[in-house]
Amino acid sequence: MRKALILLASVAIAACTAEPPRDLPRAQASPEFAAAFQTFQDSVAASLTDPTAWNEWINLHSIMVVKDGKVIAEKWFGEFTPDKPHTMYSISKTFTAAAVGMAIAEGKLSLDDKVTEYFQDVPLPAVYNPCNATVKDLLMMAGGHDTDPTIPVLDIDRMAMTSKLKEGVNIPSVFFTHPFLHEPGTYFWYNSLGTYILSYIVQKVTGECILDYLTPRLFEPLGIDKPEWEADNMGVNCGGWGLSLKTEDMAKFGQLLLQEGRWGRRQLIPADWVREMGTKHIDCAPAQITIEDAEAVCGIPASENDWRQGYGYQTWINKVDGFRADGAGGQFILVLPEKNAVVAVTAWLSNTQKEMDFIWDYIYPYL
Repeated sequence: MRKALILLASVAIAACTAEPPRDLPRAQASPEFAAAFQTFQDSVAASLTDPTAWNEWINLHSIMVVKDGKVIAEKWFGEFTPDKPHTMYSISKTFTAAAVGMAIAEGKLSLDDKVTEYFQDVPLPAVYNPCNATVKDLLMMAGGHDTDPTIPVLDIDRMAMTSKLKEGVNIPSVFFTHPFLHEPGTYFWYNSLGTYILSYIVQKVTGECILDYLTPRLFEPLGIDKPEWEADNMGVNCGGWGLSLKTEDMAKFGQLLLQEGRWGRRQLIPADWVREMGTKHIDCAPAQITIEDAEAVCGIPASENDWRQGYGYQTWINKVDGFRADGAGGQFILVLPEKNAVVAVTAWLSNTQKEMDFIWDYIYPYL
């Protein structure tokens, strides 16, 4: 009897301490959703039939749909496979925001810290523009720049879907010499170098690059093999770009955000920080477009534009439900609380609003 009690106790302890499985569980979709997902795929294929209508192409590489914590649909297209990491572009930013929140929770920095405090020992060029931005300002893309200083530091190959830092570039120098023309916190302008600055600050206060910092705190608990993340010549991960993940890794991170940072029995990211990440903090417009010009340039009213609903902490607010991590060319992690669902997508296309509308029209109503 005593041995039986010990055995039961051991099983109970194991159940309480066991980590969640490395892969997300699978479940059969409802017939209604299965039919809708097939219609979605058919519509994607139909969009590719006219080789001259490139702005209408929905050139997907993968999609995974998670409902109630279980994968109910997944599909890879062409050469792309489940075990092949995909470049995330600016989805990287949302991981950087998670790292900032963890470091704040550990008491290593605060939202109100002036970013220049962390560059006292970094030689800056003689032509220096005073920067009064805080950590919070950079999280909400409102550091005070009037234009984006990012493109000049990158070598971009759109055909190969790659962007790499130019050899020898000094990102802090580029960031701090670019004119600050607006009061910090008041003017949205999409700025990937601002996210690099956040990555630099996390590394400064933790003693680890954010890839190493997040590995035991986020990637390992989620069952994500340590990914690649581009770094500069100082060993700082680029923060705003350069991360590569598999589609299921993306879905896991989305599920973590949906669960307000909780994974199994562990709170990986503070719940209040996840809520702040997914809350609108500032009005916004698509990258490189002013709010005033957005309707004319995009050709649709603000109510129909997923890039006009507001910006959180390195996330965009969706027009239908929830918020998302968002990367160039159609990389998305959609967090959809009203449906208790997550959609992860990789792609390479120009009309990302059409891609989003396909999800809103063909997938979202049937979740």
